[in-house]
Amino acid sequence: MIHISRRPRRNRKSSAVRDLVQETTLQVSDFILPMFIVDGTGQKSEVKSMPGIFRHSLDNLLEELKEVTDLGIRAIDLFPNYPESRKDRFASESYQEDTFYLKAITAIKEQFPELVIMTDVAMDPYSSDGHDGLVENGKIVNDATLDILSKMSVAQARAGADILGPSDMMDGRVGFIRRELDEAGFTDVSIMSYSAKYASAFYGPFRDALESAPKFGDKKTYQMNPANKREALLEARLDFEEGADMLMVKPALAYLDIIRLLDEHFNIPIAAYNVSGEYAMIKSAAMNGWLDGDRAMMEVLTSIRRAGAKCILTYFAKEAAEILNA
Repeated sequence: MIHISRRPRRNRKSSAVRDLVQETTLQVSDFILPMFIVDGTGQKSEVKSMPGIFRHSLDNLLEELKEVTDLGIRAIDLFPNYPESRKDRFASESYQEDTFYLKAITAIKEQFPELVIMTDVAMDPYSSDGHDGLVENGKIVNDATLDILSKMSVAQARAGADILGPSDMMDGRVGFIRRELDEAGFTDVSIMSYSAKYASAFYGPFRDALESAPKFGDKKTYQMNPANKREALLEARLDFEEGADMLMVKPALAYLDIIRLLDEHFNIPIAAYNVSGEYAMIKSAAMNGWLDGDRAMMEVLTSIRRAGAKCILTYFAKEAAEILNA
């Protein structure tokens, strides 16, 4: 017998022992489910590049939410799909009281008062230019965008949103939005800032879902360079100082080091967005029989949690919840 005093395999010898010493736990309450809403009634259309993910009209979305909440999912992030006819340069549809997105937030909150509703704050779903900020002379201008974002934010808070998600990456927007919310009396509405949002190739299916791709150029003048790490600390520090309640890293899987970095430097919750391209990769590989989809899904979600994310925005939320609830 070879004498080995330290044998790590002893802590892996059975399922019960492995569970006993497991360092990272994944819970249904960690998930925020992104959902897509369209105007009208009786609408349900699958996003071709995201198998199993649908755009719903409000009536169908409310039915879907019964299943979602029964699974124990307690938070959603709602994204609107607007037709081109409702878009303009100034994203003015975003803060009209009678617009379907704001009315949907109110209706969901009335029917599911305990459900946390997170919203998206950016111009691109409403912009005829398809950019997250105001376009002037072919450039995305920062400061003029902030006023539009603040109007959008106050309108969403008034409709019943619990958490606002500024995803635009304009400089100073968290502080600007926080002041406007407070002045309007919405001091309890949280801000989950997209602090480290990278200019990523993994957003393609999401843009299919919202039909909101830029009409020209790209988003590299405001979204972060994937090669940069220290810049994420700067962005997060600014958002923290401006009043963000939670800091987000997006995408998640290719930026686990950034999740860890922010978790080590800030004593507020870190969120991560397991984005559409990450979802589509696993789904397409599983559909082709190239890997075990459920195992890959749970491994990815656990890795995001292990890196330091407390909240995970993921299109896998329902499937993962079914596994965790079993």
